[in-house]
Amino acid sequence: MLRNQIDKIRLLFHKDRESYFCFYKILGFFPRNIRFYEQALLHKSTSIRSEKGRPLNNERLEFLGDAILDAIVGDIVYKHFEGRREGFLTNTRSKIVQRETLNKLAVEIGLDKLVKYSTRSSSHNSYMYGNAFEAFIGAIYLDQGYERCKQFMEKKILKNYIDLDKMSRKEVNFKSKLIEWSQKTKMEVSFELIEQFLDQDYNPMFHTEVRIESLSAGTGTGYSKKESQQNAAQMALKKIKSDEAFKEAIETAKIQNHAAKENVATEETQIVAEETSAVETSEVPEATDYTEPADAAQDTVKSSETNPHTLTLDD
Repeated sequence: MLRNQIDKIRLLFHKDRESYFCFYKILGFFPRNIRFYEQALLHKSTSIRSEKGRPLNNERLEFLGDAILDAIVGDIVYKHFEGRREGFLTNTRSKIVQRETLNKLAVEIGLDKLVKYSTRSSSHNSYMYGNAFEAFIGAIYLDQGYERCKQFMEKKILKNYIDLDKMSRKEVNFKSKLIEWSQKTKMEVSFELIEQFLDQDYNPMFHTEVRIESLSAGTGTGYSKKESQQNAAQMALKKIKSDEAFKEAIETAKIQNHAAKENVATEETQIVAEETSAVETSEVPEATDYTEPADAAQDTVKSSETNPHTLTLDD
């Protein structure tokens, strides 16, 4: 509290005082290095570069914030739900840190009004604000450390906007989300049951793998096939979001698989055409020159000689 009062007096004469006070309303404390927070709100579409020519945006802070947020929310959930199983804790944390939730939180605290981006990118980037929220967490961590991040999440976010008990009961269908994504991007997704086994208490468990364009995208374990598929789909969605190399790999696989299917279809069409042509040819009788047998010709001549009523050219 005393630190905030001192900072407040000092910042009255600072050239960036408006920005500092703006962030104070969101954070509940004054930033020490405001540049972290400003960068957290720079979407890559702005194409801003540093003095050294490097791209200046929030992607690196988003990466850092994602990891810090997972740790903080995991810490909070673990302590709040004492004695609950790992699967329950994982699912509850996922519901809080998923893109839809972070997007809503960013709007609730006013980050959406501060994010800088190119207008052409806003129409198709529905998770821009959620990404900025993660980057904002990364900025807090770099500026003031883990404990300040945790304090911000507990006192500013969870206390005001999230009911942990209610959130834990909320159903999130990760499999449906993955299938919706696959339909939108025209990617092939499949779920394969890899293994069935018993846990230490002899309860049946299922291990499922999800594949995108025949590439492994994630695995999940659960006490039912449905639960294992949900966990596998959740892992796949996270991989799609954060792993650029994987996204490039599935795009390449998609092109290759599509080309292979076209080749097979072409070959099958050619085979059908050849078989149809062969059948049509076999059904048409061969054309032959017809020659009247010699005996028949002779009989005709004899008939005309012996028949007195036969007219000739001489008559």
